[in-house]
Amino acid sequence: MSTADRPVFFDRTHTDDLIAYLAAAPSPYHAVAGAVERLEKAGFRQVAEADAWEGTHGGRYVVRGGALIAWYVPAGAVPSTPFRVVGTHTDSPNLRVKPLPDTGASGWRQVAVEIYGGVPLNTWLDRDLGLSGRLVLRDGSTRLVQLDEPLLRVPQLAIHLDRQVNDGLKLDKQRHLTPIWGLGPVDEGALIRYVAERAGVGAESVLGWDLMTHDVQPPSYLGRDRELLAAPRLDNLLSVHAATAALAAAVTEGGEQLPYIPVLAAFDHEETGSESDTGAQGPLLGRVLERSVFSRGGHEEDRARALAGTVCLSSDMGHAVHPNYAERHEPGHHPVPNGGPILKVNVNNRYATDGVGRAVFAAACERAGVPWQSFVSNNAMPCGTTIGPITAARLGITTVDCGIAALSMHSARELCGAEDPYLLASAIKAFLEG
Repeated sequence: MSTADRPVFFDRTHTDDLIAYLAAAPSPYHAVAGAVERLEKAGFRQVAEADAWEGTHGGRYVVRGGALIAWYVPAGAVPSTPFRVVGTHTDSPNLRVKPLPDTGASGWRQVAVEIYGGVPLNTWLDRDLGLSGRLVLRDGSTRLVQLDEPLLRVPQLAIHLDRQVNDGLKLDKQRHLTPIWGLGPVDEGALIRYVAERAGVGAESVLGWDLMTHDVQPPSYLGRDRELLAAPRLDNLLSVHAATAALAAAVTEGGEQLPYIPVLAAFDHEETGSESDTGAQGPLLGRVLERSVFSRGGHEEDRARALAGTVCLSSDMGHAVHPNYAERHEPGHHPVPNGGPILKVNVNNRYATDGVGRAVFAAACERAGVPWQSFVSNNAMPCGTTIGPITAARLGITTVDCGIAALSMHSARELCGAEDPYLLASAIKAFLEG
């Protein structure tokens, strides 16, 4: 279906909720909390990994740090019932606080940060930055922190002191990316004291932390007709939000009639290779699926049969054709905003999509009445990758990579079509319903 022939799909209510979700999710831990809040309204309940699981039907979820696995067992499901998995990730490139954060020079107080993921460094210059993440307390509990105020800033060198800046900006990752947050001598422990106080806990009770910076400018519609969405962390919280909305809608509207067990897998650490206990390279998803089978009285044979019929839809952001750099894109494949989800293909398995996966994706879009597009990298450009190939290889399941076409991927602030989040959620819902 061409974009010119398609009906009007745009449900601004969905995108409004996405904006609220993005604003409340500056870290993977907040992203999980926001998804959990929406799933619990649809009847999902948390189970602990250390507890024995019941095989009863209904919605369940597991949280581990910045990762979330949620699934729904229809009343008629048997141990060998296949799964329909939607894979996403909760992390985004940013600047993260180092273990000894208090530093400074020349009368400035600064915060030591480490670069997380593939960051276009210039996009973090001269932005008002807040802090978010989690504190780990002496009793083992955690406390989420979200300071949405201009605390930090990475100041760019004035053009008067770098007359060649417009001929090519060169930033040293160690020397030039340290944010300032005040004046005076280095004050050891000041940052954690400040964050702990704002979180309502004593600094002496904080034994660990995972803190990161975020741009405090809120997400917003953009353009003359408000047809675009400018926001941080679209990669990949847009997919997490779409999958959460799709799962909640699928089970609310007809959960007991679902032919498959729908699953949401939101991993952490995709931007750094997924090699962690909460990443796609880890065993979390495989163990949850296995325990779901066993809790319903199944055995290894049932697990193998269930996985043999399982399909994973890996949803991550992709590239829209850039009007100023069209030559960087594959000439015959120019995805555009508001043209619907994109099917991501790479024959060297940087994406997991094959002909079978393409058919599953196309059928889901047809059932949802949603247009879709294809993305292939220019042969002269390296192709990125995502959790799709990892999931396919680790679990041995059919996997298809899809996403939304966007500009400025990995920037502190990204851009996509305002209709596309709803179109993606509609396609995912149809996929989960089978």
